[in-house]
Amino acid sequence: MPETLPVPAVVCAGVGYAYRNRRALDGVSFTVAPGEIFGVLGPNGSGKTTLFRLLSTLVPLGEGTVRLAGCAYPAEVAAARRRLGVVFQSPSLDKKLTVQENIDAHGHLHGLRGADLARRADALLERFSLQSRRHDLVETLSGGLQRRVEVAKSLVPSPAVLILDEPSTGLDPSARRELWDYLRALRQSEGLTILMTTHFLDEAEACDRLLLLDEGKTVALDTPEALKRQVGGAVLTLGTAQPEALRAEIARSLPVEAVVREGFLDLAVPAGPEAERDLVSHVLRRHRAEIESLTLAPPSLENVFTKLTGRAFVTTTPEPAKRK
Repeated sequence: MPETLPVPAVVCAGVGYAYRNRRALDGVSFTVAPGEIFGVLGPNGSGKTTLFRLLSTLVPLGEGTVRLAGCAYPAEVAAARRRLGVVFQSPSLDKKLTVQENIDAHGHLHGLRGADLARRADALLERFSLQSRRHDLVETLSGGLQRRVEVAKSLVPSPAVLILDEPSTGLDPSARRELWDYLRALRQSEGLTILMTTHFLDEAEACDRLLLLDEGKTVALDTPEALKRQVGGAVLTLGTAQPEALRAEIARSLPVEAVVREGFLDLAVPAGPEAERDLVSHVLRRHRAEIESLTLAPPSLENVFTKLTGRAFVTTTPEPAKRK
């Protein structure tokens, strides 16, 4: 018999959404496989938050079709919500309650009571290393610990799909790494499907696949490594006082792709050490006086975005949450 393919955990086909005269999403299509960590990457205003609000069933579907954990949205919205775990960018914990009380309250909303809820809460507190803090008020916890409670709370009803909106916003680098360790462990141990929006390029690198959004449209969809291969072998970044002028000069003498990005000039280098050496030698020989700094590095997702859109990947990052 032919092998049965797994049913996608999330399906979006031709999804569109508009706020009055502004198109926030325009024909976005993708599928997420069971057990996949799928990232939606884009700068501010790219449509990530609107997509999150649609997938978490907070706003009605405007155009296209959506299936969440096997349920059609919005026709089967109640069933879909029972199979989703949602972590919002803004904190949704009651800071005047303890860790245990927040988890219990969420369990009650999903119809869990008594011994069943106690077992589930104990398991989650242990998994997220929160046993010793279960009776602490949430307002006394650090930003990283609060985020762990947020994720633990979302898993109380044992969802099939976990959807997170900018989960690392406000966390310091150590807390971000810690959160990712927990998410990978969940995928490994429970086969949980994870879909997240992010503007952190290093966070996007850790996803199995990425949907790159810009101005509500799909720019690219692939693995991080495959996306970076679109740029070329390496990227030569030149610091210069007049990047546009230098780009024009280099374009007259070299057939290389050159993009200005936030005061720097990125040159796509063909694969291979000889091509890299020749390009660096040529640039230094002809333009040394205009160059203030020079860096040769593998391509990044930022380079991918710039290559595909012609613009820099611009975003604003809130300050890390401070412990009270």
